[in-house]
Amino acid sequence: MPDYSNFLFEITKRDSMSRARIGRLTTPHGTIETPNYIFCGTKATVKNLSPVQLKEARTDIILSNAYHLMIQPGAELIEQMGGLHKFMGWDEPMLTDSGGFQVFSLGEGVMANEIKGKNNKGYDNKSLLSISEEGCVFKSYVDGRKITLTPESSMEIQRKLGADLIMQFDECTPYHVDKDYTARSMEMSIRWGDRCLTEFGAYDDGKQALYGIVQGGVYEDLRRFSSEYTKDRDFFGTAIGGCLGGSDEEMYNVVASSVQYIHPNRPVHFLGIGRIRDVFTFVRLGIDTFDCVIPTRLARHGAAYIKGEPRETINLKNACYRTDDSPLDERVGIPASQNFSKAYIHHLLKANELLASQILSQHNIATINMLMREVRAAIAKDSLDDLEKEWLVTGV
Repeated sequence: MPDYSNFLFEITKRDSMSRARIGRLTTPHGTIETPNYIFCGTKATVKNLSPVQLKEARTDIILSNAYHLMIQPGAELIEQMGGLHKFMGWDEPMLTDSGGFQVFSLGEGVMANEIKGKNNKGYDNKSLLSISEEGCVFKSYVDGRKITLTPESSMEIQRKLGADLIMQFDECTPYHVDKDYTARSMEMSIRWGDRCLTEFGAYDDGKQALYGIVQGGVYEDLRRFSSEYTKDRDFFGTAIGGCLGGSDEEMYNVVASSVQYIHPNRPVHFLGIGRIRDVFTFVRLGIDTFDCVIPTRLARHGAAYIKGEPRETINLKNACYRTDDSPLDERVGIPASQNFSKAYIHHLLKANELLASQILSQHNIATINMLMREVRAAIAKDSLDDLEKEWLVTGV
Protein backbone atom coordinates (compact mmCIF):
# COMPACT_ATOMS: atom_id res chain seq x y z
CA MET A 1 0.00 0.00 0.00
CA PRO A 2 1.30 3.53 -0.74
CA ASP A 3 2.69 5.55 2.14
CA TYR A 4 0.10 8.20 2.87
CA SER A 5 1.32 8.76 6.44
CA ASN A 6 2.09 12.44 5.68
CA PHE A 7 -1.46 12.97 4.44
CA LEU A 8 -4.76 12.96 6.27
CA PHE A 9 -8.37 13.71 5.47
CA GLU A 10 -10.67 14.24 8.45
CA ILE A 11 -14.39 14.92 8.18
CA THR A 12 -15.24 17.26 11.04
CA LYS A 13 -18.91 18.06 10.36
CA ARG A 14 -21.69 16.64 8.17
CA ASP A 15 -24.66 18.67 6.98
CA SER A 16 -27.92 17.39 8.40
CA MET A 17 -29.86 17.85 5.15
CA SER A 18 -27.41 16.72 2.45
CA ARG A 19 -24.10 14.97 1.83
CA ALA A 20 -22.23 18.25 2.40
CA ARG A 21 -19.39 18.08 4.89
CA ILE A 22 -16.55 20.08 6.39
CA GLY A 23 -13.11 18.51 6.38
CA ARG A 24 -9.41 19.06 6.97
CA LEU A 25 -7.01 17.92 4.25
CA THR A 26 -3.42 17.67 5.48
CA THR A 27 -0.44 17.55 3.09
CA PRO A 28 3.33 17.97 3.51
CA HIS A 29 2.88 21.64 2.55
CA GLY A 30 0.12 22.40 5.00
CA THR A 31 -3.51 21.79 5.87
CA ILE A 32 -6.54 23.23 4.11
CA GLU A 33 -10.16 23.24 5.15
CA THR A 34 -12.76 21.80 2.81
CA PRO A 35 -14.92 22.44 0.86
CA ASN A 36 -12.33 24.50 -1.00
CA TYR A 37 -11.47 25.77 -4.47
CA ILE A 38 -8.25 24.87 -6.28
CA PHE A 39 -7.21 27.67 -8.63
CA CYS A 40 -5.58 26.80 -11.95
CA GLY A 41 -1.93 27.70 -12.34
CA THR A 42 -1.76 25.92 -15.67
CA LYS A 43 1.84 26.66 -16.64
CA ALA A 44 3.23 27.13 -13.11
CA THR A 45 1.47 30.47 -12.74
CA VAL A 46 -2.06 31.55 -11.95
CA LYS A 47 -2.57 34.00 -14.80
CA ASN A 48 -1.83 37.65 -13.94
CA LEU A 49 -1.08 36.97 -10.27
CA SER A 50 1.99 36.31 -8.13
CA PRO A 51 2.02 33.92 -5.16
CA VAL A 52 1.99 36.99 -2.88
CA GLN A 53 -1.22 38.22 -4.52
CA LEU A 54 -2.75 34.75 -4.27
CA LYS A 55 -2.05 34.67 -0.56
CA GLU A 56 -3.41 38.19 -0.14
CA ALA A 57 -6.61 36.81 -1.70
CA ARG A 58 -6.54 34.06 0.97
CA THR A 59 -5.89 31.22 -1.47
CA ASP A 60 -5.18 27.86 0.17
CA ILE A 61 -4.28 25.58 -2.75
CA ILE A 62 -3.54 25.77 -6.47
CA LEU A 63 -2.91 23.31 -9.30
CA SER A 64 -0.68 23.04 -12.35
CA ASN A 65 -1.02 20.98 -15.52
CA ALA A 66 1.40 18.13 -16.14
CA TYR A 67 0.69 18.22 -19.87
CA HIS A 68 1.75 21.83 -20.38
CA LEU A 69 4.73 21.61 -18.04
CA MET A 70 6.10 18.43 -19.63
CA ILE A 71 6.22 20.33 -22.92
CA GLN A 72 7.54 23.65 -21.56
CA PRO A 73 9.90 23.88 -19.68
CA GLY A 74 9.99 20.09 -19.07
CA ALA A 75 9.56 18.08 -15.89
CA GLU A 76 13.28 17.37 -15.72
CA LEU A 77 14.15 21.06 -15.52
CA ILE A 78 11.52 21.68 -12.84
CA GLU A 79 12.92 18.78 -10.82
CA GLN A 80 16.42 20.24 -11.26
CA MET A 81 15.12 23.59 -9.98
CA GLY A 82 13.90 21.95 -6.78
CA GLY A 83 10.35 21.03 -7.76
CA LEU A 84 7.26 22.99 -8.66
CA HIS A 85 6.77 24.63 -5.24
CA LYS A 86 10.25 26.16 -5.24
CA PHE A 87 10.22 26.88 -8.97
CA MET A 88 7.15 29.09 -8.77
CA GLY A 89 7.55 30.37 -5.21
CA TRP A 90 4.42 28.72 -3.80
CA ASP A 91 4.90 26.97 -0.45
CA GLU A 92 1.30 25.87 0.15
CA PRO A 93 -0.48 22.67 -0.97
CA MET A 94 -0.58 21.97 -4.69
CA LEU A 95 -2.19 19.50 -7.08
CA THR A 96 -1.19 18.40 -10.58
CA ASP A 97 -3.36 16.58 -13.08
CA SER A 98 -2.13 13.58 -15.03
CA GLY A 99 -2.05 15.21 -18.47
CA GLY A 100 -4.98 13.09 -19.61
CA PHE A 101 -7.57 15.83 -19.97
CA GLN A 102 -5.16 18.16 -21.75
CA VAL A 103 -4.04 15.44 -24.17
CA PHE A 104 -7.58 14.56 -25.10
CA SER A 105 -8.80 18.16 -25.15
CA LEU A 106 -5.52 18.92 -26.94
CA GLY A 107 -4.31 21.74 -24.79
CA GLU A 108 -5.97 24.63 -26.56
CA GLY A 109 -9.50 23.98 -25.30
CA VAL A 110 -10.58 22.80 -28.76
CA MET A 111 -12.26 19.76 -27.33
CA ALA A 112 -12.97 21.01 -23.82
CA ASN A 113 -16.58 21.92 -24.57
CA GLU A 114 -17.07 18.68 -26.43
CA ILE A 115 -15.86 16.65 -23.45
CA LYS A 116 -18.14 18.65 -21.16
CA GLY A 117 -21.00 17.98 -23.58
CA LYS A 118 -21.50 21.48 -24.96
CA ASN A 119 -21.25 20.64 -28.65
CA ASN A 120 -21.15 17.70 -31.01
CA LYS A 121 -18.36 18.46 -33.45
CA GLY A 122 -16.51 15.18 -33.16
CA TYR A 123 -13.20 13.90 -31.87
CA ASP A 124 -11.03 15.01 -34.78
CA ASN A 125 -8.22 17.32 -33.72
CA LYS A 126 -5.06 16.19 -35.49
CA SER A 127 -2.73 16.84 -32.55
CA LEU A 128 -3.81 13.55 -30.97
CA LEU A 129 -2.25 10.87 -33.16
CA SER A 130 -3.28 7.62 -31.46
CA ILE A 131 -4.76 6.05 -28.34
CA SER A 132 -3.91 2.46 -27.43
CA GLU A 133 -3.62 0.23 -24.41
CA GLU A 134 -0.06 1.44 -23.97
CA GLY A 135 -1.02 5.12 -23.80
CA CYS A 136 -1.37 7.95 -26.28
CA VAL A 137 0.79 9.64 -28.90
CA PHE A 138 0.33 13.32 -29.68
CA LYS A 139 2.17 16.23 -31.27
CA SER A 140 3.63 18.99 -29.14
CA TYR A 141 1.84 22.27 -29.70
CA VAL A 142 5.23 24.01 -29.22
CA ASP A 143 7.43 22.32 -31.81
CA GLY A 144 5.37 19.51 -33.36
CA ARG A 145 7.49 16.67 -32.01
CA LYS A 146 5.78 13.37 -31.26
CA ILE A 147 5.30 12.62 -27.57
CA THR A 148 4.12 9.38 -25.99
CA LEU A 149 2.33 9.62 -22.65
CA THR A 150 1.58 6.48 -20.66
CA PRO A 151 0.35 5.81 -17.13
CA GLU A 152 3.94 5.20 -16.09
CA SER A 153 5.35 8.34 -17.68
CA SER A 154 2.49 10.42 -16.25
CA MET A 155 3.44 9.23 -12.77
CA GLU A 156 7.11 9.96 -13.47
CA ILE A 157 6.34 13.47 -14.72
CA GLN A 158 4.13 14.26 -11.73
CA ARG A 159 6.76 12.85 -9.37
CA LYS A 160 9.36 15.19 -10.88
CA LEU A 161 7.00 18.15 -10.63
CA GLY A 162 6.52 17.34 -6.95
CA ALA A 163 2.95 18.48 -6.21
CA ASP A 164 1.34 17.10 -3.05
CA LEU A 165 -1.75 15.67 -4.73
CA ILE A 166 -1.54 13.94 -8.10
CA MET A 167 -3.98 12.23 -10.48
CA GLN A 168 -4.04 8.87 -12.22
CA PHE A 169 -3.78 8.88 -16.03
CA ASP A 170 -7.13 8.39 -17.77
CA GLU A 171 -8.91 8.98 -21.06
CA CYS A 172 -11.54 11.73 -21.13
CA THR A 173 -14.22 10.73 -23.61
CA PRO A 174 -16.26 13.41 -25.42
CA TYR A 175 -20.03 13.66 -25.32
CA HIS A 176 -20.74 12.36 -28.80
CA VAL A 177 -19.25 8.86 -28.43
CA ASP A 178 -21.59 5.93 -27.77
CA LYS A 179 -21.89 3.75 -24.71
CA ASP A 180 -19.76 0.93 -26.14
CA TYR A 181 -16.83 3.27 -26.72
CA THR A 182 -17.35 4.88 -23.31
CA ALA A 183 -17.33 1.46 -21.64
CA ARG A 184 -14.15 0.35 -23.41
CA SER A 185 -12.48 3.65 -22.56
CA MET A 186 -13.53 3.38 -18.90
CA GLU A 187 -12.17 -0.17 -18.69
CA MET A 188 -8.88 0.97 -20.19
CA SER A 189 -8.72 3.87 -17.72
CA ILE A 190 -9.21 1.33 -14.94
CA ARG A 191 -6.28 -0.70 -16.22
CA TRP A 192 -4.29 2.51 -16.52
CA GLY A 193 -5.24 3.30 -12.93
CA ASP A 194 -3.78 0.00 -11.77
CA ARG A 195 -0.59 0.73 -13.71
CA CYS A 196 -0.44 4.18 -12.10
CA LEU A 197 -0.73 2.63 -8.65
CA THR A 198 2.05 0.16 -9.44
CA GLU A 199 4.36 2.87 -10.78
CA PHE A 200 3.48 5.24 -7.94
CA GLY A 201 4.17 2.54 -5.35
CA ALA A 202 7.55 1.69 -6.85
CA TYR A 203 8.88 5.20 -6.19
CA ASP A 204 6.66 6.35 -3.33
CA ASP A 205 8.55 8.42 -0.75
CA GLY A 206 5.59 9.70 1.25
CA LYS A 207 5.63 13.15 -0.37
CA GLN A 208 2.68 12.65 -2.71
CA ALA A 209 -0.82 11.18 -2.61
CA LEU A 210 -2.61 9.69 -5.61
CA TYR A 211 -6.24 10.20 -6.64
CA GLY A 212 -8.24 7.73 -8.71
CA ILE A 213 -10.60 9.18 -11.32
CA VAL A 214 -14.21 8.13 -11.88
CA GLN A 215 -15.09 7.82 -15.58
CA GLY A 216 -18.10 6.35 -17.39
CA GLY A 217 -19.60 9.29 -19.28
CA VAL A 218 -23.31 9.89 -18.74
CA TYR A 219 -24.11 6.23 -18.07
CA GLU A 220 -25.14 5.44 -14.50
CA ASP A 221 -24.08 1.78 -14.56
CA LEU A 222 -20.62 2.69 -15.90
CA ARG A 223 -20.23 5.43 -13.32
CA ARG A 224 -21.10 2.97 -10.58
CA PHE A 225 -18.57 0.43 -11.88
CA SER A 226 -15.82 3.05 -12.08
CA SER A 227 -16.70 4.49 -8.67
CA GLU A 228 -16.50 1.07 -7.04
CA TYR A 229 -13.14 0.52 -8.73
CA THR A 230 -11.68 3.64 -7.12
CA LYS A 231 -13.17 2.60 -3.78
CA ASP A 232 -11.50 -0.81 -3.90
CA ARG A 233 -8.01 0.43 -4.83
CA ASP A 234 -5.34 2.11 -2.70
CA PHE A 235 -5.97 5.66 -3.84
CA PHE A 236 -5.81 8.46 -1.30
CA GLY A 237 -8.63 10.43 -2.87
CA THR A 238 -11.30 10.29 -5.56
CA ALA A 239 -11.79 12.62 -8.51
CA ILE A 240 -14.91 12.78 -10.66
CA GLY A 241 -14.06 13.55 -14.27
CA GLY A 242 -14.76 12.80 -17.90
CA CYS A 243 -17.86 13.65 -19.87
CA LEU A 244 -20.43 15.28 -17.62
CA GLY A 245 -23.34 15.52 -20.02
CA GLY A 246 -24.97 18.19 -22.12
CA SER A 247 -26.99 20.00 -19.45
CA ASP A 248 -26.91 20.91 -15.78
CA GLU A 249 -29.40 18.12 -15.13
CA GLU A 250 -27.18 15.51 -16.81
CA MET A 251 -24.15 16.78 -14.91
CA TYR A 252 -26.04 16.51 -11.63
CA ASN A 253 -27.10 12.95 -12.45
CA VAL A 254 -23.54 11.98 -13.38
CA VAL A 255 -22.21 13.15 -10.03
CA ALA A 256 -25.15 11.80 -8.04
CA SER A 257 -24.69 8.37 -9.62
CA SER A 258 -20.99 8.43 -8.75
CA VAL A 259 -20.90 9.66 -5.16
CA GLN A 260 -23.16 6.87 -3.93
CA TYR A 261 -20.44 4.30 -4.61
CA ILE A 262 -17.10 6.01 -4.01
CA HIS A 263 -15.14 5.62 -0.79
CA PRO A 264 -17.07 7.63 1.83
CA ASN A 265 -14.08 8.78 3.86
CA ARG A 266 -11.71 9.93 1.13
CA PRO A 267 -11.48 13.50 -0.20
CA VAL A 268 -13.55 14.00 -3.36
CA HIS A 269 -12.45 16.36 -6.12
CA PHE A 270 -14.60 17.54 -9.04
CA LEU A 271 -12.42 18.12 -12.10
CA GLY A 272 -12.89 21.30 -14.08
CA ILE A 273 -16.18 22.57 -12.67
CA GLY A 274 -16.68 25.68 -10.58
CA ARG A 275 -19.43 28.22 -11.23
CA ILE A 276 -20.88 29.65 -8.02
CA ARG A 277 -24.14 27.77 -8.57
CA ASP A 278 -22.11 24.59 -9.14
CA VAL A 279 -20.39 25.00 -5.78
CA PHE A 280 -23.71 25.02 -3.96
CA THR A 281 -25.12 22.15 -6.04
CA PHE A 282 -22.20 19.79 -5.73
CA VAL A 283 -21.10 20.60 -2.18
CA ARG A 284 -24.50 19.17 -1.28
CA LEU A 285 -23.50 15.95 -3.07
CA GLY A 286 -20.32 15.65 -1.03
CA ILE A 287 -17.71 17.33 -3.24
CA ASP A 288 -14.76 18.56 -1.16
CA THR A 289 -12.67 20.44 -3.73
CA PHE A 290 -13.28 22.03 -7.12
CA ASP A 291 -10.99 23.34 -9.82
CA CYS A 292 -11.77 25.54 -12.79
CA VAL A 293 -10.16 28.19 -14.99
CA ILE A 294 -13.35 30.28 -14.83
CA PRO A 295 -12.32 32.89 -12.18
CA THR A 296 -9.25 34.14 -14.06
CA ARG A 297 -10.65 33.50 -17.55
CA LEU A 298 -13.68 35.65 -16.80
CA ALA A 299 -11.40 38.33 -15.43
CA ARG A 300 -9.47 38.51 -18.71
CA HIS A 301 -12.79 39.19 -20.44
CA GLY A 302 -13.75 41.97 -18.05
CA ALA A 303 -16.10 40.06 -15.75
CA ALA A 304 -16.18 40.32 -11.95
CA TYR A 305 -17.90 38.01 -9.48
CA ILE A 306 -20.27 39.88 -7.20
CA LYS A 307 -22.06 38.28 -4.26
CA GLY A 308 -25.79 38.63 -4.77
CA GLU A 309 -25.59 39.16 -8.55
CA PRO A 310 -28.24 36.95 -10.21
CA ARG A 311 -25.91 36.25 -13.15
CA GLU A 312 -22.95 35.68 -10.77
CA THR A 313 -20.83 38.33 -12.57
CA ILE A 314 -20.97 41.85 -13.95
CA ASN A 315 -19.20 42.88 -17.16
CA LEU A 316 -17.04 45.95 -16.55
CA LYS A 317 -16.76 46.58 -20.30
CA ASN A 318 -20.40 47.66 -20.36
CA ALA A 319 -21.04 51.37 -20.85
CA CYS A 320 -23.06 51.63 -17.63
CA TYR A 321 -19.79 51.45 -15.65
CA ARG A 322 -18.08 54.32 -17.50
CA THR A 323 -19.00 56.81 -14.77
CA ASP A 324 -19.55 54.40 -11.86
CA ASP A 325 -17.27 55.49 -9.01
CA SER A 326 -18.18 52.60 -6.67
CA PRO A 327 -15.60 49.89 -5.88
CA LEU A 328 -15.99 46.32 -7.04
CA ASP A 329 -17.07 44.90 -3.67
CA GLU A 330 -15.82 46.18 -0.33
CA ARG A 331 -17.06 43.01 1.39
CA VAL A 332 -14.23 40.98 -0.19
CA GLY A 333 -11.61 42.71 1.93
CA ILE A 334 -8.63 43.16 -0.41
CA PRO A 335 -7.32 46.34 -2.09
CA ALA A 336 -8.20 45.12 -5.59
CA SER A 337 -11.85 44.91 -4.56
CA GLN A 338 -11.91 48.11 -2.49
CA ASN A 339 -9.54 50.68 -3.96
CA PHE A 340 -10.46 50.92 -7.64
CA SER A 341 -13.67 52.28 -9.05
CA LYS A 342 -15.66 50.43 -11.66
CA ALA A 343 -15.14 53.46 -13.90
CA TYR A 344 -11.37 53.10 -13.62
CA ILE A 345 -11.48 49.38 -14.40
CA HIS A 346 -13.81 50.12 -17.35
CA HIS A 347 -11.21 52.60 -18.64
CA LEU A 348 -8.38 50.07 -18.25
CA LEU A 349 -10.33 47.48 -20.19
CA LYS A 350 -11.14 49.93 -23.00
CA ALA A 351 -7.47 50.96 -23.12
CA ASN A 352 -6.33 47.31 -23.17
CA GLU A 353 -4.23 47.84 -20.06
CA LEU A 354 -3.02 44.66 -18.35
CA LEU A 355 -3.73 46.05 -14.89
CA ALA A 356 -7.44 45.45 -15.50
CA SER A 357 -6.92 41.69 -15.75
CA GLN A 358 -4.72 41.73 -12.65
CA ILE A 359 -7.28 43.61 -10.57
CA LEU A 360 -10.20 41.47 -11.74
CA SER A 361 -8.29 38.19 -11.41
CA GLN A 362 -7.37 38.86 -7.80
CA HIS A 363 -10.87 40.10 -7.03
CA ASN A 364 -12.48 37.00 -8.56
CA ILE A 365 -10.18 34.63 -6.70
CA ALA A 366 -10.71 36.47 -3.42
CA THR A 367 -14.48 36.39 -3.99
CA ILE A 368 -14.48 32.63 -4.59
CA ASN A 369 -12.34 32.17 -1.47
CA MET A 370 -14.87 34.25 0.48
CA LEU A 371 -17.62 32.03 -0.95
CA MET A 372 -15.85 28.86 0.22
CA ARG A 373 -15.28 30.25 3.73
CA GLU A 374 -18.96 31.13 3.95
CA VAL A 375 -19.95 27.70 2.59
CA ARG A 376 -17.94 26.01 5.32
CA ALA A 377 -19.50 28.24 7.96
CA ALA A 378 -22.97 27.52 6.59
CA ILE A 379 -22.43 23.75 6.68
CA ALA A 380 -21.37 24.13 10.30
CA LYS A 381 -24.70 25.86 11.03
CA ASP A 382 -26.85 23.74 8.66
CA SER A 383 -27.73 26.91 6.74
CA LEU A 384 -26.56 26.25 3.17
CA ASP A 385 -29.97 27.11 1.72
CA ASP A 386 -29.94 30.55 3.34
CA LEU A 387 -26.41 31.24 2.13
CA GLU A 388 -27.25 30.23 -1.43
CA LYS A 389 -30.06 32.79 -1.47
CA GLU A 390 -27.55 35.46 -0.44
CA TRP A 391 -25.18 34.60 -3.27
CA LEU A 392 -27.62 33.74 -6.06
CA VAL A 393 -30.39 36.26 -5.73
CA THR A 394 -33.35 35.42 -7.97
CA GLY A 395 -36.35 37.38 -9.15
CA VAL A 396 -34.42 40.62 -9.57
